[in-house]
Amino acid sequence: MRKTPDRNVMMINSGRTVLQRYLQQLIPMAARGLLHTKNSLLYNVNCFWLIRLPTEIVLRPVSSRRFCLKTDSAVAESCKENGILVNNLACMGVDVKMARRRQPGVLKKLITNEKGLKRFLQSKGATNEVIASIISRYPRAITRSYESLEKRWELWRSILMTDLEIVNILGRSPESFFRSSNNINMEKNITFFCSLGLTSKHLCSMLTRAPRAFSNKVELNKQLTDLLHEICLSLGGENPNDFVKHIISKNVFILLRSSKQVSANVEFLQSFHLSNEELLALLHGCGADILDLSNEYIKKNFTNAKEKLLSLGCTEREVDRFFISYPRVLFLSSKNLSDKIDCLLQAKIHIKQIVEMSRVLDISIGTVRSRVKELEKTSYDFKTYGIGILTLSKRRFEAKLEKLHSAQ
Repeated sequence: MRKTPDRNVMMINSGRTVLQRYLQQLIPMAARGLLHTKNSLLYNVNCFWLIRLPTEIVLRPVSSRRFCLKTDSAVAESCKENGILVNNLACMGVDVKMARRRQPGVLKKLITNEKGLKRFLQSKGATNEVIASIISRYPRAITRSYESLEKRWELWRSILMTDLEIVNILGRSPESFFRSSNNINMEKNITFFCSLGLTSKHLCSMLTRAPRAFSNKVELNKQLTDLLHEICLSLGGENPNDFVKHIISKNVFILLRSSKQVSANVEFLQSFHLSNEELLALLHGCGADILDLSNEYIKKNFTNAKEKLLSLGCTEREVDRFFISYPRVLFLSSKNLSDKIDCLLQAKIHIKQIVEMSRVLDISIGTVRSRVKELEKTSYDFKTYGIGILTLSKRRFEAKLEKLHSAQ
């Protein structure tokens, strides 16, 4: 193994390829396999390297196995942020720290369109505060050209009624508009969704609630709708096109999930030993609501909820009926569900009543407690009159409460 002279200083006027050749000559064999590149800079986990680079490279051996690599400013400069850009963003009220944390590479770009973006959004009715918030949370927005912005806005306006609606969506989810600049793909998605029989009203709801669905590749959306089509046919459905349309209009978030995940959730519902007709009816109803959830999340919540209900004296059949009648209960975390059941039990409501009217679990614990307190003043008996009163809207509950007070 060749030894490197103790104070050797070598000047190299070349780029990275030449540098690597010299390093192979200077670094011991044991260290050669540890040479890598990262962000255009050479580094070695077993060597301490100082990098200041341009055309001049200085190698100073620290020991037979450790080198200190010094270079002038070319690479380091390329890794620095664009000071003018950072200053412009700060003057616009952008949270530069947030932008740096979310998409640091954008701050290093030499060509951006932050001023053009600001003028464009202002012309659509966005305030300076909204614009600053959009860029802070999704810095890549400043890389979009005026032509791209204008075309995308035109596509969105073909679905939504006003500029203000788009501005509101951008304020809530800037990624949905700026994530992709592929306007042709969005145009194809609009055409595809219309071919499914979805109306302008459906598309408006989809763009408002799940705009990312329009950024998916058309092939990906088609793959998901083909799966729904096959599911309907396999269950004996006679109108798969209406089935697909119904599922998407009922739960648009399904388009943000993989076909594998949706298929796994359908299999979970099948585990309740339903007939094809019953499962099809469930998917047409509230079963569609859970198709976009993580399958692991569903199974975890189901297992914990089942243990809770069995421990309170419910039978296996009652537990299954509980989930089939209201699958949305699987949205609740294990702790939240347990706390809600305990709260209802403390109000002297029987577990059988809860199982038979699982919608009561949609109500927050605070609302349950306040309503139970008000009903106690009227001597309301849940065992006699049921717990349906707890699920009423605020207006209807207050009207019912007034009648109960009048009857005393």
